[in-house]
Amino acid sequence: MAIDNKQFKAFIQDAELVDAQKLEQAFALAEKEHVSLEGVLAQQKLVTPAQMAQLRAYVLGIPFVNISDVRIDPEVLKIIPEPIARKHKIIAYHRQGKALEVAMLNPEDIQTIDFIRKKAGLKIMPRLTTEEGITIALKQYEATLEAEFQGLIQKGMQGEGQLEAVEDGAQEDAKDLQKAAEELPTIRIVDAILKRAISQRASDIHIEPEERDVVVRYRIDGILHDAMTLPKEISDGMVARIKVLSNLRLDEHRLPQDGRFTIQSDAYKVSFRVSVLPVFDGEKVVMRLLPENSKGFTLEELGFWGEALEHVQHALRKPTGMFLVTGPTGSGKTTTLYTALDILNTPEVNISTIEDPIEYRMPRINQTQVRPEIEFTFANGLRALVRQDPDILMVGEIRDSETAHLAINAALTGHMVLSTLHTNSAAGTLPRLIEMGQEPFLIASTINLITAQRLVRTLCSDTREKHVLTKAEYDELASEVDLDAILELLKKYKLVDPAATWDVIPFYKAKGSDSCPDGYRGRVGIHEVLPVTETIKQLISSRVTATEIHEQARKEGMVTMLEDGVVKAVQGITTLEEVLRVTSA
Repeated sequence: MAIDNKQFKAFIQDAELVDAQKLEQAFALAEKEHVSLEGVLAQQKLVTPAQMAQLRAYVLGIPFVNISDVRIDPEVLKIIPEPIARKHKIIAYHRQGKALEVAMLNPEDIQTIDFIRKKAGLKIMPRLTTEEGITIALKQYEATLEAEFQGLIQKGMQGEGQLEAVEDGAQEDAKDLQKAAEELPTIRIVDAILKRAISQRASDIHIEPEERDVVVRYRIDGILHDAMTLPKEISDGMVARIKVLSNLRLDEHRLPQDGRFTIQSDAYKVSFRVSVLPVFDGEKVVMRLLPENSKGFTLEELGFWGEALEHVQHALRKPTGMFLVTGPTGSGKTTTLYTALDILNTPEVNISTIEDPIEYRMPRINQTQVRPEIEFTFANGLRALVRQDPDILMVGEIRDSETAHLAINAALTGHMVLSTLHTNSAAGTLPRLIEMGQEPFLIASTINLITAQRLVRTLCSDTREKHVLTKAEYDELASEVDLDAILELLKKYKLVDPAATWDVIPFYKAKGSDSCPDGYRGRVGIHEVLPVTETIKQLISSRVTATEIHEQARKEGMVTMLEDGVVKAVQGITTLEEVLRVTSA
């Protein structure tokens, strides 16, 4: 039920929650900006989240419940699977007979309520609660999982699915490994590791054998965190289970193996890209999580803005030429390419890719996997793709001169080519291609745009703390970047007051909380976008250095990655510490 601002103002007045004058000012602002009064009051912190939730409950005629201090029966909690609870912010907290009371933030989410009703076979009784209450209650899933995990390990140690440790050089029998992989405790332990990684938004799982135990680590927002330490005795069974899922050889322990598998539930569908590597104390497993049912990004969500965004959009509208994304491993290059392909993916064009590996499946795009073991390389795949009548080609990575030559030729002959390279800056890409043996005049003729990028962690907006640069911090930052140019940029896009100076412009620091332990959640890109203008083309043909190209691009208005990061830090998207961490590498 929608509540207009006048009605909501009346309820606030009746409850006497806000000073009359401040309420009038907030109401006037809400009406002027055409936004909700509730949102303005929350932004100005005139009412607490708990007060707002109680008021909304009163307005909607739905009971309010504070579940922050409620110890929920694990059996009741598990009625709603954790991924669904996290996604829809809904917690099952009390059951009496066939009635299930659920605390949620949006009691009007009829679709989710109906789904749970059908799934559980119970009468659902919605209750309104606070964001903080949901966050605290979600942590009880972790406690339940920990207890279940320890129970499974104990079962495994007592003989249910346990493998005896083997001496160095001994060969486990493949049948024993197969049996261990199919034992119930082993299956449940591996499932618990995977599900916990999904619930914590991990991008990678590392299972690392050591002399006496096995360490499991999750990479979350680009940073590795210890997740758990397990007994060494269950290591072989775990690795065997993952090999079975990935269709890998159980009896191969001397050579690396790569595989893939998918798990699916009502709440998610995730592919796992698996790499098994022999190490001194056994076999290390690394799994990359690739959500298949997550929505795509927009260029704005990736972190592009201002003139850089306009340059990228203009380059993607060109029917021929090359669009290159550069940066180190883990900087989000593939995500940027997939976002570009998603924009270009219309019924009027034929899009083909050659990738290693295929990370995300995209409808209506012909995706091809590199197979080096049968000599199906990027170069060989690209030769085949140009005979498939493509309009747009995506080459996962330009690694050698042959692939570079074929990609440039494809762009010259009427195709649009998207690809990545491993260089530290946008300008550094051009000399790199020349080093690969490509003719400068061909590079200048084909490349439309180069974007270099890194990923920075984004702040949790509800816990971040403001601070202004000290003199020492200002001097240190000024030695790294042109602060006058950034200030001019901020004023140009009206991100700060026209009269603002650095001694009053606030930055932000990360502050942990129950809902956001380290103060960060998610990541966004910082970019430098270099359109290949006529002047840049002349410099490429003259074989100048990357520094000279960079300087010319700066004269033409290019914003560097560090400058882009400082702008995002001023906006409160990230912190200066995070920007300097990723750009100093």
